[in-house]
Amino acid sequence: MTQEFPTLTNDLLLRAARGEQTERAPVWVMRQAGRYLPEFRKTRETHEFFEICRSPTLATEITMQPIRRYAGLLDAAIIFSDILVVPQAMGMEVIMNPGPHFTDPLNTPADVEKLPREVDVEKELGYVFEALTLTRKTLAGQVPLIGFSGAPWTLMMYMIEGGGSQTRQKSKTWLFKYPEASKQLLERITDICVQYLIGQVNAGAQLLQVFDSNAGDLSPYDFSTFSLPYLKRIADEVREGLKVRQLPVVPLTLFAKGASPSLAASAGYDTIGLDWTLDPRDVAKVTDGIIDGRTITLQGNLDPVVLYGGREAIEREVKRMCSAFHDARGGACKAWIANLGHGITPGVDPEDMKFFLECVHKYSALPSS
Repeated sequence: MTQEFPTLTNDLLLRAARGEQTERAPVWVMRQAGRYLPEFRKTRETHEFFEICRSPTLATEITMQPIRRYAGLLDAAIIFSDILVVPQAMGMEVIMNPGPHFTDPLNTPADVEKLPREVDVEKELGYVFEALTLTRKTLAGQVPLIGFSGAPWTLMMYMIEGGGSQTRQKSKTWLFKYPEASKQLLERITDICVQYLIGQVNAGAQLLQVFDSNAGDLSPYDFSTFSLPYLKRIADEVREGLKVRQLPVVPLTLFAKGASPSLAASAGYDTIGLDWTLDPRDVAKVTDGIIDGRTITLQGNLDPVVLYGGREAIEREVKRMCSAFHDARGGACKAWIANLGHGITPGVDPEDMKFFLECVHKYSALPSS
């Protein structure tokens, strides 16, 4: 049953995601509800990370913290959760200490048999859905609410490595040593991601983002073999599942960090996220028209470290970023969502984050003709 929610008063993000021209670029920031905020750190003093994720009330509070602090400057809220709730739903234990740690990672394909064949997504991840519904109502229509999931390859990497890894040696060895078993695991993860993302829209998410944070660890061939097919499945099956359930077919964003933009664009998402190593003018040339002749929205892409460079550097680099995205769109502010090229880092001064947002408002807006 479709829920009743307050009327949205700021739809800038959704219009940009649909490829429309906007009066300025909508802006939000990956990890905008995070450790750089003193109010977040205060909450974490008395609550463990995944405890917050599993509490709809706490997750809503954390999600709302940057919306309250930067009132009128952020154009979206993103639900406070973590990509690793999917492996947890599959029966794997993950703790934050301080980074993610799997107590019993997958070592060989035989270990996959320890995982349940069927996952009741509503039962295992219902707390995320509850948090989305509560947050959507708490937002009271101020800005759209973003839901998200990790991508199958990135989730598989964590499940095998047991945490973060510089080389991805263990997980990439699986791809070469056990290619068919790897594909079977990726299919199982994809099945859950599809159900999870559809459930998020049912709960109130108005845009969905898929994070393939480790896409750049794969060669173009390996990305095309072990990531792209599953990303396409997610895009196709989420849209179809939403239609069948008579739910809104919300815009989809893919952030495949380090992957070829043309390959990422071919996955069929409405928006692709760019990191700071890419020039949007070059990306637009290879992505526009790649899917049904339409313009794919671009998201990004300021280097997060710029926020440590002082006000002069922030203003200069935001101005340069805005100019590049305007050039990519033939002088228009169109089909662009402003963001950092990756998540904001813990040492950023919240006032410098505010200045970044103010600069995007100022320099992404084109003069009235």
